Amino acid sequence: MGKYGNRKITVDGITFDSQKEAVRYQELLLLQRAGQIFNLQRQVPFVLIPKQERNGKVVERAVVYKADFVYTENGEDVVEDVKSEATKTKEYIIKRKLLLWQFGIRIREV
Repeated sequence: MGKYGNRKITVDGITFDSQKEAVRYQELLLLQRAGQIFNLQRQVPFVLIPKQERNGKVVERAVVYKADFVYTENGEDVVEDVKSEATKTKEYIIKRKLLLWQFGIRIREV
């Protein structure tokens, strides 16, 4: 069991963090097949703060937000994250705000 009470699940050879995320992926695949969305991608990383180096050594790792899904809908790129109240952590909220500030991207939470 995961740290938020979720269970990892494998569908079509792909492991998801939760059943809810796996179900959403299947829904998005159907939307893509129907031509309503395009370019569906999973686990897309966004570097919010690059790694920090001093004298050639990494002193702070990069801060990265990894989107559950990214796709194009009505000509617009959509960044989507499958969320429950338990997974809306302080760390996630800070990353959500940094993504908006750094890239002008609002996360669609489902």
